[in-house]
Amino acid sequence: MIAEAVRSERASFAGDLQSISWMTMALGGICGSLLGGYALTNLQINKIFLLFSALPTIQLFSCCLVEESSVNNKDFPEHSTSNGGPHSMNGSSFRKDNTSAERSNSVSKRKKSQKNTKNGTVTVNKSQVSKKDRSWAKRWFHSLKMATFTLFRAFRQPIILRPMAWFFLAHVTFPNLSTVMFYYQTEILKLEASFLGTTRVIGWLSLMIGTFIYNRFLQKMKLRRILLCAHIGLSILILLDVVLVSRSNISLGISDKVMVLFGSALADGINQFKFMPFLILSGQLCPPGVEGTLFALFMSINNLGSTIGSFVGAGLASILNISSGSFDKLILGIIIQFFCIFIPVCFLFLIPKEATGISA
Repeated sequence: MIAEAVRSERASFAGDLQSISWMTMALGGICGSLLGGYALTNLQINKIFLLFSALPTIQLFSCCLVEESSVNNKDFPEHSTSNGGPHSMNGSSFRKDNTSAERSNSVSKRKKSQKNTKNGTVTVNKSQVSKKDRSWAKRWFHSLKMATFTLFRAFRQPIILRPMAWFFLAHVTFPNLSTVMFYYQTEILKLEASFLGTTRVIGWLSLMIGTFIYNRFLQKMKLRRILLCAHIGLSILILLDVVLVSRSNISLGISDKVMVLFGSALADGINQFKFMPFLILSGQLCPPGVEGTLFALFMSINNLGSTIGSFVGAGLASILNISSGSFDKLILGIIIQFFCIFIPVCFLFLIPKEATGISA
């Protein structure tokens, strides 16, 4: 939806629109996190499930308010330009051919009806219906083929394919120990689950601040440099986890809650913030008609990498014998995480050197 809206406005509006959507999402995230923390403290578990199933249902029905035109009425300029001839798909010519076909069918049908009336019988022309069904199926197949070809062409662009590959590697090469940290915070540090829910508020606030800073100062910064700075920031936050697990924060007079608030919570904001320039870039480069498909493809690749990273983290926890109630080697696992966070930096050559968040 953002990619389609950007095309109707000036190109420089892309970053502003993306920032507005992210800040709105962050505001909703803050409200959701506060509501989650309140619900965990004051509501029974069955009422919590009822509440948090009703809210997505409302969001589902709100999708009916979104106006959307059929992809069949859209042009695929890249495909028609590259192939031309009989494979080109133009909306006006398609409607013209369709109108001519319908007119021809109507005339033929009328003549047939008159002939049957003269004979005193009315028959149903099954070949006409079959031909219409085949015509509809052919148009649907042709539209699907065009959309697939256009998506493939968009995905093959180095400025889209290479960053997607980088984000996948960034997840795969980083062992995710977030679940282990959750059990450590609840079982060893004795932090309430409601408190851990409200820590997301800091993460969403950092996302809002990061979105504002990016939109104000960083739009023209090279994508490589943005990702490098993001991973440096993540490495610093991992060191804060080392301080937390080693209990060095107690000797410094810093409480565990403060460490969690300004440690792991901020990591969520940085992880989401580094996606913004690529989302703006891919939204501008995506051909018409496949915006949602390209975004879904990117998120699927990203989620696959995140899932594999969780398996890698589980494998690391198993090797180090880290489990619920046994966190002796957790600090070693976090140190391994610290070194692994720099592995994606070695693959920054996959990001096009000239790519920025507003280049088209």
